[in-house]
Amino acid sequence: MLLTLVFVFISTVICHGQVSHSGRWEGSVTIPERELKLVVDLAEDKDGAWIGSIIIPGLNIKGAPLTDIALKDCELSFAIKSALGPTKFNGHFSGNGALKGDFVQAGNTAPFTLEKTGPPQVELPVRSTSIAKEFEGEWKGEYELFGYPRHVTIKLANRADAASAEFVVVGKKTNNLPVDLVTQEGSFVRIDSHEIGISYEGRFRKESGEINGTFIQGGLELPLVLRRAK
Repeated sequence: MLLTLVFVFISTVICHGQVSHSGRWEGSVTIPERELKLVVDLAEDKDGAWIGSIIIPGLNIKGAPLTDIALKDCELSFAIKSALGPTKFNGHFSGNGALKGDFVQAGNTAPFTLEKTGPPQVELPVRSTSIAKEFEGEWKGEYELFGYPRHVTIKLANRADAASAEFVVVGKKTNNLPVDLVTQEGSFVRIDSHEIGISYEGRFRKESGEINGTFIQGGLELPLVLRRAK
């Protein structure tokens, strides 16, 4: 699922002659019985393109990259991918440089406010690495969730400069998970589907030829052993 956040900031360099786009913006959104802290980092890269990341501790979002960043007059729009449903922030900068507006999710609206607190600290997205030959190929395993078995198939392969993965979970229906990150460090491999909020991390055991690891979905962590498909 795509979590879309739209923030309205300031013009390309300065909005209302006071505040620069680039920086760390902090504040909160007040939802029923809860206040969520927000931290947005925004900066220009060496080519002049805008990059950014967002932290929402209450939703376990840390350093999620901003995508589709677009500036128009005093407005800035962007999106992030998350396991949460569609969510938007619509706001406008006041004369004193504060960004105030509405947080909209699932038809509900709540107020938010952001203020600039310092220079940007954009967290650049981690990129996939290549994987060792012992990880390449098709792997199968099984875990149980709510009393029902889930069958997992993961196909790992090296491409031109990094690894890719096909990640399929079969329960009552077949789910092909969109993998956006594959990393290996030593005997440890991790596969992430940030859009769905599912990960697998495991360690290759040379003596058994298996990958012993954990299937992670939200707050759930379930043991999952992968064996080469025959």
